[in-house]
Amino acid sequence: MLFNSIQFVFFFILVTTLYFVIAHKYRWFLLLAASCYFYMAFVPVYILILGFTIVIDYFAGIFIEQSKGKKRKMFLVASLIANIGVLAVFKYYNFINDNLTAILHGAGYQNPIPYLSILLPIGLSFHTFQAMSYTIEVYRGHQPAERNFGIYSLYVMFYPQLVAGPIERPQNLLHQFYEKHYFDYDNAREGLKMMLWGFFKKLVVADRLAIYVNVVYNNAEDHSGMSLALATVFFAIQIYCDFSGYSEIAIGAARVMGFKLMTNFNRPYFARDIAEFWKRWHISLSTWFKDYLYISLGGNRVGIPRWYFNLFIVFLISGLWHGANWTFIVWGALNGAYLVLAIVFKNFNRKLNKISGLDKLPRLKTIVQVAVTFILICFTWIFFRAASIGEAWMIIKKIATLKGPLYYENISTLLYCFMAAGFLFAAEYKVQYMKGSFSLFNNRNWLVRNLAYAVVLILILLLGVFDGGQFIYFQF
Repeated sequence: MLFNSIQFVFFFILVTTLYFVIAHKYRWFLLLAASCYFYMAFVPVYILILGFTIVIDYFAGIFIEQSKGKKRKMFLVASLIANIGVLAVFKYYNFINDNLTAILHGAGYQNPIPYLSILLPIGLSFHTFQAMSYTIEVYRGHQPAERNFGIYSLYVMFYPQLVAGPIERPQNLLHQFYEKHYFDYDNAREGLKMMLWGFFKKLVVADRLAIYVNVVYNNAEDHSGMSLALATVFFAIQIYCDFSGYSEIAIGAARVMGFKLMTNFNRPYFARDIAEFWKRWHISLSTWFKDYLYISLGGNRVGIPRWYFNLFIVFLISGLWHGANWTFIVWGALNGAYLVLAIVFKNFNRKLNKISGLDKLPRLKTIVQVAVTFILICFTWIFFRAASIGEAWMIIKKIATLKGPLYYENISTLLYCFMAAGFLFAAEYKVQYMKGSFSLFNNRNWLVRNLAYAVVLILILLLGVFDGGQFIYFQF
């Protein structure tokens, strides 16, 4: 079930209403049943895969808590193997097999291993990582094992963040299913406001920009460097609004019922360097990799070469997490290389800022840093969006020339795109740099506040693309 569908609107209203009407002791069952229905609206049979990992991790958590010494680690490893194994089969099996076929073909042999005709379950990487965080936290002694099988199942399947995050930790979410939530006007207002802004990001910005991006990128060889450059910038904004829009709808839907999910995006395109960008982008995933992989590898508490390796390998694996394609691996490798190079040239950058006089012009310095960071990130998005490494290099070469006319089917298409993106960044700029200035969504005046809601709603109805399809990150 897509958030950007009329079906979800009725589903959300019904589930939320019932949640506050029925007795507290039955609410977890309502949410679990609703979450099952929500997930089965995509491909019903894949709930069996989810059920398999839920059963494994539920018992693994109990056995880990009850065991000592090597047995605890054995149960943790068994849980991780089950989760990663499911991910490997459904997401990476054919990718590995393709590369094996190419290697064997180059050596003059045929690959005897068959391909699997399977679809990737929606949101598999998200709920797999959430499940793994549970058993890891139980193993570390940070979270008691959950004895209620239904509550644990709900932790993995909670419908707002089931298929695209945020990836929650058990310490933040599990206890909330036991708390009695009363209808609260402030929670409802804040939640609905977040959902409204999420729908604006998805329907008005992301899906409208997607029209231009898809036309250009799906036939990249036929388009000019100028068109590809614009499409790349549009894609950077599209993927941000698509994913952060989903997160805000999810967080808002949960907030209306009284649940608090973690913030997943924090205006990342205002970041002044790559490290800051990754503290603002997909926060639940970046912190997951930091806590469970980066720190486990030694983090920065090791020698400098090993520290660089730890940073790079984490982003390489992050790229693979995003998709079974070499383009995603290169995307991750580029981001890892950016971080390492930023550390290597840290002192050089300080001297350059001092010599150039930027240190004496803080506003100009911020503008330059934000612009450079945005350009570097846009470069990585080329690999994220391109169908292959070869196509990505072809696009890069074309963009480098900036030759040819700018493609547009009609001028109104481009104007709508610029208007939508401009409205978004104006709003985010205001929050980022003008916190004490006149507010609209949070204005104390009831009339001003509700007029702001009405304007955004009207923009959604007038400019929204209602046949834009599923969210980009559903494929991960």
